[in-house]
Amino acid sequence: MPAVSKGDGMRGLAVFISDIRNCKSKEAEIKRINKELANIRSKFKGDKALDGYSKKKYVCKLLFIFLLGHDIDFGHMEAVNLLSSNKYTEKQIGYLFISVLVNSNSELIRLINNAIKNDLSSRNPTFMCLALHCIANVGSREMAEAFASEIPRILVAGDTMDSVKQSAALCLLRLYKTSPDLVLMGEWTSRVVHLLNDQHMGVVTAAISLITCLSQKNPDEFKTCVSLAVSRLSRIVSSASTDLQDYTYYFVPAPWLSCKLLRLLQCYPPPEDGAVKGRLVECLETILNKAQEPPKSKKVQHSNAKNAILFEAISLIIHYDSEPNLLVRACNQLGQFLQHRETNLRYLALESMCTLASSEFSHEAVKTHIETVINALKTERDVSVRQRAADLLYAMCDRSNAKQIVAEMLSYLETADYSIREEMVLKVAILAEKYAVDYSWYVDTILNLIRIAGDYVSEEVWYRVIQIVINRDDVQGYAAKTVFEALQAPACHENMVKVGGYILGEFGNLIAGDPRSSPLVQFNLLHSKFHLCSVPTRALLLSAYIKFINLFPETKATIQEVLRCDSQIRNSDVELQQRAVEYLKLSSIASTDVLATVLEEMPPFPERESSILAKLKKKKGPGAVSVTELEDSKREGGELNGGGDRGQDTATMAASNASTPSPSADLLGIRSAAPIGAAPPSAGSLLVDVFSEAGPAAPSAAVNDDGFLRDLEQPTETSDSLLVEGSGDLDSAPPSEDPAPPLSEADDLLNKFVCKNNGVLFENQLLQIGIKSEYRQNLGRMYLFYGNKTSVQFASFTTTVSCPGELQSQLNVQTKPVEPLVEGGAQIQQVLNIECLTDFSDAPLLNIKFRYGGALQNLTLKLPVTINKFFQPTEMTSHDFFQRWKQLSQPQQEAQKIFKANNSMDTEVLKAKLLGLGTALLDNVDPNPENYVCAGVIQTKSQQVGCLLRLEPNAQAQMYRLTLRCSKDSVSRRLCELLAEQF
Repeated sequence: MPAVSKGDGMRGLAVFISDIRNCKSKEAEIKRINKELANIRSKFKGDKALDGYSKKKYVCKLLFIFLLGHDIDFGHMEAVNLLSSNKYTEKQIGYLFISVLVNSNSELIRLINNAIKNDLSSRNPTFMCLALHCIANVGSREMAEAFASEIPRILVAGDTMDSVKQSAALCLLRLYKTSPDLVLMGEWTSRVVHLLNDQHMGVVTAAISLITCLSQKNPDEFKTCVSLAVSRLSRIVSSASTDLQDYTYYFVPAPWLSCKLLRLLQCYPPPEDGAVKGRLVECLETILNKAQEPPKSKKVQHSNAKNAILFEAISLIIHYDSEPNLLVRACNQLGQFLQHRETNLRYLALESMCTLASSEFSHEAVKTHIETVINALKTERDVSVRQRAADLLYAMCDRSNAKQIVAEMLSYLETADYSIREEMVLKVAILAEKYAVDYSWYVDTILNLIRIAGDYVSEEVWYRVIQIVINRDDVQGYAAKTVFEALQAPACHENMVKVGGYILGEFGNLIAGDPRSSPLVQFNLLHSKFHLCSVPTRALLLSAYIKFINLFPETKATIQEVLRCDSQIRNSDVELQQRAVEYLKLSSIASTDVLATVLEEMPPFPERESSILAKLKKKKGPGAVSVTELEDSKREGGELNGGGDRGQDTATMAASNASTPSPSADLLGIRSAAPIGAAPPSAGSLLVDVFSEAGPAAPSAAVNDDGFLRDLEQPTETSDSLLVEGSGDLDSAPPSEDPAPPLSEADDLLNKFVCKNNGVLFENQLLQIGIKSEYRQNLGRMYLFYGNKTSVQFASFTTTVSCPGELQSQLNVQTKPVEPLVEGGAQIQQVLNIECLTDFSDAPLLNIKFRYGGALQNLTLKLPVTINKFFQPTEMTSHDFFQRWKQLSQPQQEAQKIFKANNSMDTEVLKAKLLGLGTALLDNVDPNPENYVCAGVIQTKSQQVGCLLRLEPNAQAQMYRLTLRCSKDSVSRRLCELLAEQF
């Protein structure tokens, strides 16, 4: 880069900066800046033309003022004029001003682009570099459109200087990251890849960053880079530090380039060419060998560079997972780092060994370091290193060392940092379950876990131990005995009381023969904890008491006396009061046989993935096991939940359940509803009358007093056989292709229906989909209208409704099939029955497939079923509202968002949207009449969630503050996300 001449010192700029620094107050600084701005403005507007030096000086002052935090609204044109100068310093200041102050929407962008084009075509390397730096700094889409095709040509041109090639490669990388659709390599691909052979190491270093990014998105197009990368790496690794004199860093040749080459190779599988693979293995062995050599310098820079290459090489070895010798050598090398004095090296070694532990080739080698890792868990000062040690113990655990590792983790839990206790608890619970051969050991471990870290034992953990105890006959007596002993401790955690109440209520009879654990002793022990527990635990204990009456009739009088006392039947909590009253009545009027039937032992739980494992996977810890690993362990060590022993019982129970449906099984009338075949209207009237307030025209639906639709049609003999999960025609052969991913605009379409139930969900040139829906409590019914907008028949028309992931357990959606043929200009209707089981955040997916003119049409939408659809409006007075508002005061129960208004802040529109949300809009409640407050209860099958809403508009700033308080934190967050998009 050219040296700055003595005359370029810009004395006026130096004086101005000195004045600013000498200002004694903020006011003095602003006064001096305003004076300077007035002077610069007068100079720019004066009759006398300014020379390049003066323009540069004044533009520099403006840039300095902007960097101090003041707005600059002039001087842009003068900066653009500097770009046409032939002096380096003037052009440099012009480009610097533009890079910092000019945005992509500026009217000057065309003039700037022209100046950049002139510099790129000038063949002056200094000017070309300045232009490329400006493009990369601004990185706007407009610049990508203007120069994306020009920069690759400069990059691969034979006469381009090396410094320009470096700038061109990094500039192209910046444009690709911001606008990947505009940077199309095409014909330049092979020539860009061959930059890896360039003689200039700086060009190779810049090019490899570009190639790595491109390879991640288009691996097949750039796969030829593997052999070139291996060749280049081999030359670097085998060279002495003196061979690459200019690129040797503290006796390590080209460390940055080596790391980038190793990272590029991790984008691809092992090379198929034997010669290339052999050369790469040789490189990796050389790197591992050099790690064993004594250091050539005691400076930390030398060890850092050397270790950076080593860890990147180990990452590549782990990525390939195909060379047992290299994996074991890598493990041994990392083992040496476990006791290194440098904390960062110990951390990285533990982290890498977590991944090595999952390889079949290196798992045994990792296990040899178990004592070192346990010692690190106990003695490390840094909590992040201790956490990695816990992760590694979790990853290296198998049947041979499970008891030792679980014991060490339990021991560490007593003194563990609060930040990692919850994750430690989950890992101990998973390991105890995964490798339990002796189930009495499993029960002991979990109860010990609750004793040591009860506050961090989530519901999933104690739910799981109860599931396993219920499913295993051989452990039920031991579990009852152990939990009875644990409850005798003077200070007992509430989670222990929950487990004790549940297990003794089910299996207390197995230990009742011992006078020390007689029925009355068991009851008194449980009841001594009652007054110390929260409401949900008390409710569980009341259920245990009524189970005791069934198991031990001699306790009936004592328990009835407890249920009859005022603190129970007149309890302020509705749930406890209801249970006490109902259990008291049940025990009084029911015969022994009825009582035994109602309160029979819990049936075995169905086999399913551990909820503890699912919770741990959400945390995405480095040592988290996969579902497949857990399933493999089940196959190796027997069915953990007793699936093998209980298969027949479970099947019998399922058959019993099928023949005796629950009262809520047919609340939506789906068994009596037949598919609807509406007469196709003409193409011109397609979907015209679908969304009228009178409801769907086709079905002639009967309506209850409360306006909720009953069965769509009278039952037919074949209606039961036509009800299928997920829809689709059974007689026609549906297209075999997988469902398409949801449309990019699916979320936008979903947001349109948050505050309304009727409208056009989707429309393109072929198909129109209309929707009309209604909801009551936790039930809903949705009508979908599919209209053929063409004159050609749709064949093999199928629809599938699916609930992805966790939504399957949160929402029950049942559908009816549709007609497989949709005539041109015709419309067909489909009915969906929806039941909300618990709160949810995702939306069901609707996949539609049909053939139009022989071509398969496949699209997927999100059905507009959101949690607010199950609101029941609640009227409240001002006093009741704010009293309840204060009760919901825990931080996790509140969700708040401040956001810019997306639409006009019209009062009537806001009221309509809030009413459309499903809540009750409360008048004269908020002290500020401009604010809106709403109240409602979300009805799900499992629970009711009370919600309070407060919307505070600021018309002057065009902003809103939305606050939601709900009795369940996940509902608060989801509603806040949904509503912020509506206003």
